[in-house]
Parts: sequence; C-alpha cells; structure tokens
Amino acid sequence: MSEVTPGSAELAAVASDFMRSMSQGLAALANAGEVTVGCSAKDAVFSEDKVTLYRYRASEVVAPDLRVRTPVLICYALVNRPYMMDLQTDRSLIRGLLQRGVDVYLIDWGYPDGADRYLALEDYVLRYLPHCVDFVRKHSGHDRINLLGVCQGGTMSLCYAALHPGRLRNFITMVTPVDFHTPDNLLTKWAKHVDVDALVAATGNVSGDALNALFVSLMPFRLNSQKYVDLLHQLNDPNNSAAALENFLRMEKWIFDSPDQAGEMFRQFLTLFIQQNRLVKGTLEVGGRRVDLKRIDVPLLNIYALQDHLVPPSSSKPLAQLTGSPDYSTHEFQGGHIGIYVSGTAQRQIPDKIAGWLRQRDAS
Repeated sequence: MSEVTPGSAELAAVASDFMRSMSQGLAALANAGEVTVGCSAKDAVFSEDKVTLYRYRASEVVAPDLRVRTPVLICYALVNRPYMMDLQTDRSLIRGLLQRGVDVYLIDWGYPDGADRYLALEDYVLRYLPHCVDFVRKHSGHDRINLLGVCQGGTMSLCYAALHPGRLRNFITMVTPVDFHTPDNLLTKWAKHVDVDALVAATGNVSGDALNALFVSLMPFRLNSQKYVDLLHQLNDPNNSAAALENFLRMEKWIFDSPDQAGEMFRQFLTLFIQQNRLVKGTLEVGGRRVDLKRIDVPLLNIYALQDHLVPPSSSKPLAQLTGSPDYSTHEFQGGHIGIYVSGTAQRQIPDKIAGWLRQRDAS
C-alpha cells in the first residue's frame, strides 16, 4: 500500500476542482452562440475601393454648451479591425465620445485581397486618408476638422498632417509609434531580421493570421494561457458568468479577426518606419514629398499607455520634440495597448480627456 504524503489530498482536491471548472468552461464555450460587436449605430457616408467612412449617430441629446462643434475623424490601424473602439455598450470609446457631445466619423480600411497587393503608403496617406478628411470637411461644413490617429493609424495620420497643413483644427495621437528604435520596442527586435522584400515577393499580401500569431507571441503566457485560466474563474461566478463569457468571446473575435495586409504597403511600412526609422530621422518621403513633422502646427494631444507592450511609451514620447505645435499636451494612461480601449478605467478617463481637450480648443 503506497504511503500518502502530507498535502497530497489537498492537491488532489485542487486538481479535481480545476478539472471540474475546465469541463464547465468548455461546455459553456461549446454552447455559446455568435457574439455581436459594435454597439453604436452608424451610417456609411463615403466609400472608395474597400475603404468605408462611417458617421456615428448620437445616442442621446447633449446640451448645446457641452457639444464639440468640430467633428472628429478616427484613423485606425490597418492590422486590426476598428470595432475595438466600439466593442460593446459598457466598453466603447466611441460611445463615450458621443455621450460627451463629439461628432464621430471613422475610417474602416476593409479587408485587402489580391487586387490590393500593390497598394502603397502613398495610396493611404495621399489618397484614401485625404479623401476621407475632405469628405468630412464638406459633409460637416467645417473647413478644418479634428483628427484622431490610433496606433499605426496615428503614424499614417502624422504623415498626412505634415503633408496637408491647413485642413486640421486639432490633432490627437493615441498609442502611436513614432520612434521605432527605442530599446524596449519588441516589434523592432523581430522586424530587423526580416527580409521583407523576399517575404512579399513570395506571399503577395501578408497573412493577417500570421501577423496575429506574431503579436500573440510577444506575450505568450498572458495571451495564450492566462486568459483562459482567468475565464474559468469568472465562469464560476453565477452572477457574472454570462457577461464574462460574452466579453471574452468579443475580445477573441477581435483578436483573431485580422485582415491580410496589402503587400507593398506592408513592405514599405516595415522597411521605412520600423527598420530604417525614417519618420524620426526626418528622411521619410511619401510620393516624392518629404514628411517634415515640424509642419504640424495645430494643437496636439499625445495619449499613450504606460504598460503598452506593443507601442511602449518611449516610442510615443519623442513626438514632443518633433512637431511644430505650440500647444502640445500628453496624457499617460495606466494600462496596456488593449486596455486603453476597453478597460473600466479607460471608459472613465479617455473620453473625458479627449472631449474636454477638444471642447477647450473649440471655445478658443
């Protein structure tokens, strides 16, 4: 008869509880239906190729003195879907802005396919983005509008703002990479070894699934294992299990809904920005025109997340010395790259900060 060591019964009980929780969690996931994403009503107001421009409908009446008269155009990244900004009713930056009297437009870049293989940086910065800005200007009756660039979309927006002075009233960058060669920039550590010319020549467009696997690998334990353990704990709470499951599935849907990247645009972005760091060096050209960030002379708010593993604060902070803005502000968010959109703290802080900052400059 084998001897039972002290504590083995307790370990067996813990293992049994974990297996029971695992079985219940798997059953809940198997029975879960399709989740919806995007909670705010919107209308498609302009389109070009696969690009769609949306205007969001205000969900409630806001007092005239609290409204931001000048509309905001959100330029999101190419590598993920923009509904992260409007994931669900209690986790929506866009809904928060609407409730604070901001008129919100958003660019949805769509899903590139083989026909888009040769779309280049010039197409996005000198064609699609300017056409969306000009539509909002005409549609709203404002000669200058507010632009909010998010992540990679912020980097493209910086190029746009430098090359198209006179069309913006205020400019906001959010978790936007500027200096790609800071020591804690994990993406650069990976990208500097990539032969992107050979990659694009072999694949055409770059697989969104492959890029998503790369992003997950940057924090493998947190994004591959820990989140499922956390879900099991949440599903054991009968008062919260249904909401926790829906929240989890919405995030999973967004994480794995990664568009393929137009081959030439991907090649140029990785080479010019990430490998060669031309934006910071002042040597970047788009369509034969040099991108001089000193030409950006409108009020600028730079928002970054202190625990961001994809765009570390050190990558965003150098913007302070690079533009010609006489009205430059920053906001440091205590959270990560995704938390800045969906955490409870973000819902309280970020819409208030953006709307308040814009309202002050609207009045002036």
